[in-house]
Amino acid sequence: MEGGGAHRTPEDVFRDFRARRAGMIKALTTDVEKFYQQCDPEKENLCLYGLPNETWEVNLPAEEVPPELPEPALGINFARDGMDEKDWLSLVAVHSDAWLLAVAFYFGARFGFDKESRPILLS
Repeated sequence: MEGGGAHRTPEDVFRDFRARRAGMIKALTTDVEKFYQQCDPEKENLCLYGLPNETWEVNLPAEEVPPELPEPALGINFARDGMDEKDWLSLVAVHSDAWLLAVAFYFGARFGFDKESRPILLS
């Protein structure tokens, strides 16, 4: 899982957010069959990661403690076969949105944007 490069400005954080979001949208729409297959309920706790190069991956959570980035929802694969596919994809999408915001705010806090820069993250 990629943590992304240096995010020194709010614009950098927004570009990272937008790229990760594009990757996750691709996983949940264009690549939905591939995504569905990778989320095998027989595997360990899997997570969906949006990457800063507009791609995505399904992988285990980071092993480092603490992780470099906030952790996405764990175990997205476990509910896959117990739910209607559209409902399961919606659930994954909701958790993915929350993770994207957590990552953006993590970078915002990490780089200590000043009072004038912070509102840019929310616009």
